[in-house]
Amino acid sequence: MKTALERGDMGKVQLTRRTLLIGAGMGALSLVGCGKGGATDGGANGTRKVVMVTNVGGINDQGFCELSWKGLQRLRDELGYDVSYIESRLDSDYATNIDKAIDYGADFVWAIGFAMYDAVSFAAKINPDLDVKFGIVDAGTSGSSNLTGVLFAAQEPSFVVGYIAGRTTQTDQVGFVGGIESDNIYAFEYGYLGGVAYAAHELGKHIEVPRQYAQSFTDNAKGKSIAQKMFAKGVDVVYHAAGSTGVGVIEAAQEANKFAIGVDMDQSYLAPNNVLTSAIKRVDTALFDLTPQLIDGKIAGGQDLVLTLAEGEYMGIAEEHSLMDPQVYEDALALIDRIKEGDVVAPASNEEYEKFVSGLGMA
Repeated sequence: MKTALERGDMGKVQLTRRTLLIGAGMGALSLVGCGKGGATDGGANGTRKVVMVTNVGGINDQGFCELSWKGLQRLRDELGYDVSYIESRLDSDYATNIDKAIDYGADFVWAIGFAMYDAVSFAAKINPDLDVKFGIVDAGTSGSSNLTGVLFAAQEPSFVVGYIAGRTTQTDQVGFVGGIESDNIYAFEYGYLGGVAYAAHELGKHIEVPRQYAQSFTDNAKGKSIAQKMFAKGVDVVYHAAGSTGVGVIEAAQEANKFAIGVDMDQSYLAPNNVLTSAIKRVDTALFDLTPQLIDGKIAGGQDLVLTLAEGEYMGIAEEHSLMDPQVYEDALALIDRIKEGDVVAPASNEEYEKFVSGLGMA
């Protein structure tokens, strides 16, 4: 376990106004506007303390946790917050590390990743009277009034990159590599499958999609091995939703001179000639925007905040598209607009996927 504390100078800026889709489970409750950040003047005792506890992916996972930390660093640099992180090495570290964050005197504790649900939910339930509030990214709440869940409709950008994969493949075989099976990762998988099916329908052909889970978010070698086997069997594009395991997928694409599709952040820097695009989840922007409102009570705890493509700030695809046919990129942007408008609904489960392809006449 590694603890790092980083602090910056005090500062105060006004947040950009935007709307957030607030939901309980999958349903929307209301729209909330952003106001000013909650940083206060007057030294350390007046500074808001925010501690982030990572999942086992760690702070340098080249994706999810790294992005989350960048969001907190913005809180430090632009709003003067006291921000820190505690890095978990094992699942068994989660509860202990959350306790450490509470002991540090945090005003807000972020748990990063659905695997931390049990630990943060328990901490919220047994500490209802403390000033500290809790949030978890990629998981719903337990109903505790001091716990907020932040969920991304990951099936939406996954649908778009699936469409890009379907329009790009030369072998009519594109793959998917997942980390640990869960409803969260199923949303990536079935959204991707839906996008591939949409492209196949548009092109009037069948595209195969072999899929495999590594059952790990930290096994680079396993991700590489799975992708190598896919590429050897004729797959020419592989999308991963597997954390650090997915870095191995990108390495395999580079070695085979095939395409990989990144996740969470633009991962083209890992292999500029082989990362076709990336499905973006701007966790950094979400944490920067939401934390002040949650601390100040402008957004009440005990509910789930569901972020979709419609907000325009929190999800999308990478701007880098030099490896892509320009027309495919333009068509992908048009597809994003159709999803935003509700004309296309990306599937997030097997049941929704089967209904989607049935609607395309492809059952």
